[in-house]
Amino acid sequence: MSGPEGSIPTGLPLPGLRLALGTLSILRVPVDAADRRTAGRAMAWAPAVGLALGLAAAAVGWAARAYTDSTFLAAVAALATLAVATRALHLDGLADVADALGSAKPRAEALEIMKRSDIGPFGVVTLILMLGLQIGAVNAAYAHQRGGLAVIVAAVTGRLAITLACTRPVPSARSTGLGAWVAGSVRTAVAAVVSVCCVAGCAGLGLIRGTDAAWLSGLGCVVGAGCALLLLRRCVKRFGGITGDVLGALVETATTGALLVLAAH
Repeated sequence: MSGPEGSIPTGLPLPGLRLALGTLSILRVPVDAADRRTAGRAMAWAPAVGLALGLAAAAVGWAARAYTDSTFLAAVAALATLAVATRALHLDGLADVADALGSAKPRAEALEIMKRSDIGPFGVVTLILMLGLQIGAVNAAYAHQRGGLAVIVAAVTGRLAITLACTRPVPSARSTGLGAWVAGSVRTAVAAVVSVCCVAGCAGLGLIRGTDAAWLSGLGCVVGAGCALLLLRRCVKRFGGITGDVLGALVETATTGALLVLAAH
């Protein structure tokens, strides 16, 4: 994950939302203020960016299924859209964190592993397994007539993990970088409100497919966020806090957790 970029006006009035879009997607948006207060607001807006990304990915998945009549290709297309829309930075972060967690080296050297441009064996295996789980889960969800719903809920849940990881009790692992910029920037009360809104919103969205889908959607958001919090706890213990790579790994973990719930029969 990287910092904001800016060049093309978007007309968005909220600096926090603009910063969230510029940081968490490929969109290049103008950012007037990038101070810590704005960073906190941006991280609180993260699930809204996830909603936009999820809607776009679901639309691509729907088109792929309509064209090919293949739930598998629809799943691949939807997940590829999410990867492209984020420059695959979250997947890269997942691989880097896997390599660092798999290393028995001291904390400082483990942090250096995450800064390298290459991917080690732990990262490769983790990426293969995680992408396999995601594709399989979305494929199953399409078979149950809720593939698009699963993609949207997972995208929102993945970005909710960012909001939760940026609450004030969570430190930064480094003194510089994205982690240092956003660590502790979101008030716990704000994160709690955002979490409730995400769970309720996902459940409400699921009502489009019926009460069972609504229940699964809300549960998927809770389970996905819970999986991310477990990884966050491990990363704070191992690295001393969060980094940009850790945030990316949390996104993919929460996304996978939510998708697995939505894949249920």
